[in-house]
This record gives sequence, C-alpha cells and structure tokens, in this order.
Amino acid sequence: MNQPVPFGAGPAAGRGDLVEIVRDVAHGDKQAFSVLYDALAPLVFGIVTKVVRDRAQSEEVAQEVMIDLWRQAARYRPDAGSVTTWAATIAHRRAVDRVRSAQAATDREQAQAAREHTTAFDEVAEQVETRLESEQVRRCLRGLTELQRQAVTLAYYRGLTYREVAEALRTPLPTIKTRMRDGLIRLRDCMGVTT
Repeated sequence: MNQPVPFGAGPAAGRGDLVEIVRDVAHGDKQAFSVLYDALAPLVFGIVTKVVRDRAQSEEVAQEVMIDLWRQAARYRPDAGSVTTWAATIAHRRAVDRVRSAQAATDREQAQAAREHTTAFDEVAEQVETRLESEQVRRCLRGLTELQRQAVTLAYYRGLTYREVAEALRTPLPTIKTRMRDGLIRLRDCMGVTT
C-alpha cells in the first residue's frame, strides 16, 4: 500500500489500487495522498493546461484540484466511475471555472473603462455646451436696451422679485414688468426658443 501506483498501470490493478488509496485519503492518510498525488498530478496538469493555456495559472489550478481531491475523497463513489475519471472531471471543471472567471474579470474591466471613457466625454461635452449657451445668453443680453438689461439682470442673476427690481431701479412696478416682458421676448427670439 505504501508503494506508489505507476500512472497508466493496467486498468484492473490501477483502478482497484487507486480506489483503495482514495479510501485511505478520505480517512486522512497523508501517505496515501502522496501516492494519489504522484499518480494523478500529471493527468490533472495536462487537462488543466489544455483548457487554461497559461502555464503559471495551470500550475495554480492543478494544485487547487489536488487539494479538492484531498478534501472530497470521502465523496468519491467507485460505482460512478474510475478515480482518474473523477479527478479528470474535477480538473476540467476547475479549469473551465478559471477561464470563465478570467473572462468575467476582463469583461468587467472593459465595461468599467468604457463607462469611465463615456463619462469623461459626456462631462467635456456638457461643459462645452454650457459654455456655448452662456456665450449665447451674453450675446443676446447685449442686444437688449440698457433699461431692459438692468431689469432682467437684477431679476434673473440676482434673484430679485419684480417689486425689488422696481425699488432698486426707483421705477414704477408696471414699467418694470413691461421692460421685463419686452426684454424676455427679445431674449427668447435671440436664443431661438419656440413656444
């Protein structure tokens, strides 16, 4: 039982010996695991390498598979298949999981980069649009009469009410309302706003 099982030994002898070894591993026998490791590591590494295709990651995944074999030895059922089939299935699943995980991480990074790029572009576009609109408003304000410009500026840039604008300019309230109305109509026309 302490002799290593040669990998690829005859089907009947190899299968029976590996089943016994897995049973011993299930009971925590470290020597049996060493034998199991020597027997299955090349197979596991070969399967993982074919799927993962990166040697460093394949080595890591193969080690994880061997740890899984140690932990899951009690779950092995000989009637479900040979030890090598069981190990190969676990190796293939682990390798596929690693590839999918790596792809998902790449997809997330690309999506994040796209969101950041889009956000940066949108911020620049918004700043440009705001600047252009501000320049258009200033140009249109220059097209108002001085009295209209004063009333509109006090109301919209300083936040004063009609009554407060009338008091600030010492002008009757109806006159301020007329100036504001006429000024806003001219601004609307200049800005190209349709009602």
